[in-house]
Amino acid sequence: MKLTFATRPSALARWQTQWVMAALQAAHPGLVCEEKVITTQGDRILDKPLPEIGGKGLFTQELESALFSGAADCAVHSLKDLPVENPAGLTIGCVPARAEVRDALISKNGYTLETLPPGALVGTSSLRRAAQVLSARPDLAIASLRGNVDTRLRKALEGQYDAVILAGAGLTRLGLDSHVTQWLPLEVMLPAPGQGALAVQCRIGDEEALSLLSALEDAPTRAAVSAERQFLLGLGGGCAVPVAAYGSVIGDPSAVISLTGLVASTDGKRLVKVNGEGADPVELGKRLAQQALSQGAGEILQLLNTDY
Repeated sequence: MKLTFATRPSALARWQTQWVMAALQAAHPGLVCEEKVITTQGDRILDKPLPEIGGKGLFTQELESALFSGAADCAVHSLKDLPVENPAGLTIGCVPARAEVRDALISKNGYTLETLPPGALVGTSSLRRAAQVLSARPDLAIASLRGNVDTRLRKALEGQYDAVILAGAGLTRLGLDSHVTQWLPLEVMLPAPGQGALAVQCRIGDEEALSLLSALEDAPTRAAVSAERQFLLGLGGGCAVPVAAYGSVIGDPSAVISLTGLVASTDGKRLVKVNGEGADPVELGKRLAQQALSQGAGEILQLLNTDY
């Protein structure tokens, strides 16, 4: 048995792919796994903010092409980077247990979000993070921050920004979380849909791969992120819009999902926040998306579309 995994070249992408391969080999003695490193459009264009170059599929299309061609059997993605709708013929073969969901603030001078001086420069490539920062601290300045985790961290530690905000999961996976100045609470910074979770994509008809991948499936994580991604889909948004969502599974075996969703204007002045519970992740995500739209989320997203 052998599986070939397509992966992006960044240290985090390689770590995530190697983690999945090691976990699969532990579950299936005798399984041979190998990496195929592929550079995506998002890896190549580093001099422009993500929303300007189109966030949807920016880090995934080349990996998916390798699946279609048969050059790879599987591709490991950060789920938050994966468009909500799979291309025809591909599926998410497994969603392993989720890691850290929170965002982290890193400041060379030890500032927290509360103690940053007025006018301080905060680096982030995410409209979602920028909007929530400005909602909490409208006196701060936001600047685009691109590059892989190592590059962004280096820019923070060199003092190019007063603070930067990164996904906590990437820092913990790479053993860099000792640099975190402040873990931002979910009440202040709601994560991107799927943040902290991995998705292993494969071809729908590849029964051998699907059978092997099932060993890593974590049902509570799948339910939670499905609700989050359905909320995003219900709003018609992609990876680059200021939409946040966090779901968690309450109780066992009843498995009720609690979901909080957020849509924010890029200046942080308008926030639509909704929450609810349900047993069906798809129904729950759709319901809260409709609730958000009825409270003005559509107008916020429409304004965003005219800005870019």
